[in-house]
Amino acid sequence: MFVHSVYFWLKPELTTEQRAEFAYDIQTLRDIETVLVCAIGTPVPNDRPVIDSSYDYGLILLFANQEDEEAYLVHPLHRAFADKWRVNFTAKIYDCEE
Repeated sequence: MFVHSVYFWLKPELTTEQRAEFAYDIQTLRDIETVLVCAIGTPVPNDRPVIDSSYDYGLILLFANQEDEEAYLVHPLHRAFADKWRVNFTAKIYDCEE
């Protein structure tokens, strides 16, 4: 199992409409064939100091293996999402393998 975790910090100047559009567009990543599980969400408010909840959206994707994740990265839906939005966010990516 290969886990691809992405945390997005959207630019503060994005409008409410742009944020809604981002939330809609990120859902398209679910449709990529090699994705086994897709979870998209926003941080849960908490006051535990070990939890970073400063991000705007989290994306967790599970793949059968790293090759499937690599196919996802070059898929037209992923490329379209990244091309459209990359100037509007900062991201941190964490990958791990079971």
